[in-house]
Amino acid sequence: MAFLKEFKEFAMRGNVIDMAVGVVIGGAFGKIISSLVDDIIMPLVGVATGGMNFTDYKLVIQQAVVDGQTQEILKPEVSLNWGTWVQTLVDFLIVAFCIFVAIKAINQLKRQKQEEPAPEAPAEPSKEEVLLTEIRDLLREQKK
Repeated sequence: MAFLKEFKEFAMRGNVIDMAVGVVIGGAFGKIISSLVDDIIMPLVGVATGGMNFTDYKLVIQQAVVDGQTQEILKPEVSLNWGTWVQTLVDFLIVAFCIFVAIKAINQLKRQKQEEPAPEAPAEPSKEEVLLTEIRDLLREQKK
């Protein structure tokens, strides 16, 4: 029961709307990064590596069984699609790097804001200071 109570406290901490907005923006950001990887970076990597398309690379464990007459697939191919994994890994690294840069920039802005000294507000004079000021003013008047 303590575990569930701890989970409830964790889940209820923070602002749910902020989290929902973060998830929506994160999803959209993920699509942008996926497009960047799929449509820009990986084709360039393919050209640099002699026209390789990583998503086509796989290790076939069991060939597909196809009916010779009808060409119907009786048993699908079993394979490890390591090229797709490489593509996903590159996607993850780019997303992680972008998030790192964004958080680093936000933290730097926070530090700059904290380092700026706040203008000092004039302090209210204490009762003693007010009394001493009145005494000083009275002494000045007597000298005149």
